[in-house]
Amino acid sequence: MQNILITGCSSGIGLQTAKTLKQNGIRVYASARKEEDVQMLKDLGFNTFLLDVTNPSHIKDALEQIVKNDSKIDAVFNNAGFGQPGALEDIQTKFLKEQFETNVFGLHELTRQVLPYMREQGYGKIIQHSSVLGLISLKFRGAYNASKYAIEGLADTLRLELDNTKISICTINTGPVTSKFRENAIKKFQENVDQENSSYKKEYDTQLNARLESDKDTTPFNLPATSVANIIQKIMNTDNPKPRYYVTKATYILGFFKRILSTGLLDKILKNI
Repeated sequence: MQNILITGCSSGIGLQTAKTLKQNGIRVYASARKEEDVQMLKDLGFNTFLLDVTNPSHIKDALEQIVKNDSKIDAVFNNAGFGQPGALEDIQTKFLKEQFETNVFGLHELTRQVLPYMREQGYGKIIQHSSVLGLISLKFRGAYNASKYAIEGLADTLRLELDNTKISICTINTGPVTSKFRENAIKKFQENVDQENSSYKKEYDTQLNARLESDKDTTPFNLPATSVANIIQKIMNTDNPKPRYYVTKATYILGFFKRILSTGLLDKILKNI
């Protein structure tokens, strides 16, 4: 039986992926950073860990337990992450560091710690959760954009460095997918951005807050979390996964624009999204 460790399984993509893989006969180690979410996962019948990716000892303990249980670790899905909205000039450096601590440094630490196990067993799959915002940039998403661009650089480099091994590095570029991402993002926006004294106050009031606070997801090409879960299942079922997978039409369209359009023309399109 194959196994996989998934981070960020409290809701959304992580939880749905855990459910889908478990239903298809894969042993899932579903992790979350809050005790109440770990208990929820236990109640759903998952092998689970308290795992905050910013805590190296959590990662070490989880990997050791998986290998102790199964004598191997087939795959890791680095899914944990969050978004910090706001114009870049309104994002204090300490909050940019927080964005990177989870989205980039946590992902890197888990990747770095699992590689010795995969080298010893001679194979493995590491799935890095990037975004369409790792391909193109949108205003008021600069902190998140930067973190996902960093993931792109790490994944692209790892593929080259591991080319002579049977360890696969797969990048998932998701577009708009139904999850609690927006709900969590608005908390970060309200906590960490001084909206009242911002040069962008009017745009925050008329655009960003309305979008974040809306209980309806009207984003074009939005898909359910199963769209990502099915891709992860596909990766688990193949010996030679592709280095990159796009999810949602938005990713295909904007990824295509990034390849063929000049920077100036692309900017004219992106500033209106």
